[in-house]
Amino acid sequence: MLKHYLKQGIIEAGCDEAGRGCLAGPVFAAAVILPPDFYHEKLNDSKQVSEKMRYELRNFIIENATAYAVASFTPKQIDTVNILNASILSMHKALDNLSEQPQHIIVDGNRFKPYGKIPFTTVIKGDGKYLSIAAASILAKTYRDDYMMKIHKEFPQYAWNRNKGYPTKEHRQAIEKFGITPYHRKSFRLIDTQLKLEW
Repeated sequence: MLKHYLKQGIIEAGCDEAGRGCLAGPVFAAAVILPPDFYHEKLNDSKQVSEKMRYELRNFIIENATAYAVASFTPKQIDTVNILNASILSMHKALDNLSEQPQHIIVDGNRFKPYGKIPFTTVIKGDGKYLSIAAASILAKTYRDDYMMKIHKEFPQYAWNRNKGYPTKEHRQAIEKFGITPYHRKSFRLIDTQLKLEW
């Protein structure tokens, strides 16, 4: 079972991001503060639940969270500051937009930068350990997927409705064939060199 808090008795926000390893689209992040009695038996790391359940969980989180916010960094911003900084800064942006200021922050992964003077703890695989981080992972993932479905209509040849911008073989082959879009991250290795056979 996922734990409610890392530190009891204070206002704690969980943070996570989605889309860090993608070739196209923004990186999204969420920050979530949950009430002490929050419970949903299916809440887990977004990668561990079905797409349908992720959207059910999103609605439940939005209705029951004490506070939540979602933010993103564009591909152009990612290319400017690099993906690690973009992920951290989008979490900062989400924290900026919370209606309540946390007293402690827990973050999925092992990298973060100080957010003001609020203490923080990084937790490897935190989205499978703490409810607030799992909730943040659900929000970041579903909001990002919605965005990718929207821009898929503009560039259907990249099949973002299926790959959501991740580096699938199909996505890399489409880049090889059609070139890149304004939504692609130019600082990433967009073409798989293995697609080209050397004779």
